[in-house]
Amino acid sequence: QVQVVESGGGLVQSGGSLRLSCTASGDIYSIYAMGWYRQALGKQRELVASITSGGYTNYADSVKGRFTISRDNAKNTVYLQMNMLQPEDTAVYFCKAEGVVPTTHEGYGDYWGQGTQVTVSS
Repeated sequence: QVQVVESGGGLVQSGGSLRLSCTASGDIYSIYAMGWYRQALGKQRELVASITSGGYTNYADSVKGRFTISRDNAKNTVYLQMNMLQPEDTAVYFCKAEGVVPTTHEGYGDYWGQGTQVTVSS
């Protein structure tokens, strides 16, 4: 069984910063990638940023230059540093562990966290 838990959300003023963290735990041998997704009220869930175990990153155009994703593979933890936050960034942010290989080395899968609310006031 694999658990993915996010933290760090909250209320921040426009122009402020937050750092989200996400840790995957359980009988994990390796994780191919971890990413952050967000879903604003009335909108579809979208990719914010992702990072592979090898360090390759991918960002949504809307957050490039403002958000930075990083990871600690040894801890199966990923971070999202969010700077220059704007009201449009308000959403529930979800963490996803992708290509999780269990310690049994039998197959792989993807796991989602429960989400953490980020609210940016103007």
